[in-house]
Amino acid sequence: MGRPIWSGILSFGLVSVPVSLYSATEDHTVSFRQIQRGTSDRVRNKRVNERTGEEVPFAEIVKGVEIAEGEYVIVEPDELEQISPGRSKTIEITGFVDLDQVEPIFFDKTYYLGPKGKEYGKVYTLLRQALEKSNRAGIALFSMRGKEYLTAIRAEDGILTAHTMHFADEVRDPATQIGNLPAADSATVSDRELAMAQQLVDMLAVDWNPDDYTDTFEEKVHELITAKQAGQKVTAPEAAPAPSNVLDLMDILGRSLESAKAGGNTAQTGDTEAAAKVNARAVDKVKSSRSGAAAKDGVADRRTSAGHRPKDTGAKKSTSPRAARPATSATGKKTGAAAARRREDLSGLTKAELYKKATAVDLPHRSTMTRDQLQQALEKTGHGRHLRSAS
Repeated sequence: MGRPIWSGILSFGLVSVPVSLYSATEDHTVSFRQIQRGTSDRVRNKRVNERTGEEVPFAEIVKGVEIAEGEYVIVEPDELEQISPGRSKTIEITGFVDLDQVEPIFFDKTYYLGPKGKEYGKVYTLLRQALEKSNRAGIALFSMRGKEYLTAIRAEDGILTAHTMHFADEVRDPATQIGNLPAADSATVSDRELAMAQQLVDMLAVDWNPDDYTDTFEEKVHELITAKQAGQKVTAPEAAPAPSNVLDLMDILGRSLESAKAGGNTAQTGDTEAAAKVNARAVDKVKSSRSGAAAKDGVADRRTSAGHRPKDTGAKKSTSPRAARPATSATGKKTGAAAARRREDLSGLTKAELYKKATAVDLPHRSTMTRDQLQQALEKTGHGRHLRSAS
């Protein structure tokens, strides 16, 4: 059971309900200690009077605003409370806005709102259902921990949530922040480039599932700590992708589409040889389409020139039942059936579950792989068969 970080009254019109505010998210960032290099001695920060050098107890610290060099206006905590009487104890909804009108940049942090007691459940449910049916959010101002917040009260997944928001003057104008921001009509994009870009977006479209995404940086931090603890060598970081050459934009789009058809961005898997082959085929395909040659003929010609045509041994095709049996490995196992079972077992897992399996077998470059690439890589290593016993 979580502990509330704020309690007060939520009101709209003449209706009010006592509520408690709870944290909706948590931070899993690795907590580092400050250590003096070459020792195991911790370095601690102290609140020190810069004139006397003596440590100051927290209870003796007040807030001050510097109005001139060395001259401050001191503000006590209770004085801050006096300038907004009741604001720190109530969330008063002053209006309801359509959620579709609120731009995402204004939302900051999310909190859960719960009724302070079971006896207030009916009023709480009334507001939640009203917000759900109207697709609106209640806008309110309230104070917490010495700061005033613009807040949106929403109904989500059967509960009320409070989203702290940025004030209008806190949102920066992108035109004043980005020096080389292109104007809307300055960059000329051809219809063909736009069509290929849209095709690539459609091919890489996925359904939103938050469980498919993990904090890969934090996972690498844990791997780094484990490796250093075991005295193992730390692997070099993966190279960042190079910026796209505007002159070769059509070729780049063609390679991206070919890579997407092959099952993912091969350049991110670390297999440079496979990426080079895919890119070469894509370049040929784009060039052949420009000259009017058929794509199928181009692929067939390349396969023939590369020696990929099946050899004609002159043997007759067997029609006996023996020929229909699965292929058998050197150990006598039916490799075709086993591989099929592995694919079937792995196909029912989410990306997060596949990633755990990949971590357990220390699969390289797993953090950059898509779900399908993780499945294919695990099947190649032969670890998919272990999943049958777990089902």
